[in-house]
Amino acid sequence: MGIRAIKNVGAFVLAQALCFGAAGIGSAFTASSVGTWYREIAKPDWTPPSWVFGPVWTVLYALMGVAAFLVWRTGRWSETRGALLTFLAQLALNTAWSIIFFGARNPGFAFLEILLLWIAIVATMVLFWRRSKIASLLLAPYLAWSSFAAFLNFTIWQMN
Repeated sequence: MGIRAIKNVGAFVLAQALCFGAAGIGSAFTASSVGTWYREIAKPDWTPPSWVFGPVWTVLYALMGVAAFLVWRTGRWSETRGALLTFLAQLALNTAWSIIFFGARNPGFAFLEILLLWIAIVATMVLFWRRSKIASLLLAPYLAWSSFAAFLNFTIWQMN
């Protein structure tokens, strides 16, 4: 295996580790509330069953990692820095949403935060598009799910 292949494997593993590390942090805050507070608050009838969230987020985080890796491969750090730093910012906002919604149990503030997350995802997709159209498109399911999550978050906030 050549140096380039080793770098690619390392970058792929790092991208996945960052995404699933963020997922782990978010899950730690989610787990403390999902069986108690979240189960007890009012939710709309169209709320997905709890078992749906884990598999959906697993796929979305994996796609995010692949997307980041594809952008990383398109050039030097000086060329990809803006796109990848925007990606990291949206990943931090993603994690923060779980902390605010489930950890702080604050759907109102979480809704404002998810709006920022949505903007950051769109910005990431635009920047990724310039480097790799496939990378940008890999984030489309994440944007769709986050849009749904924002609507669900808003509805829960209004109901409670």
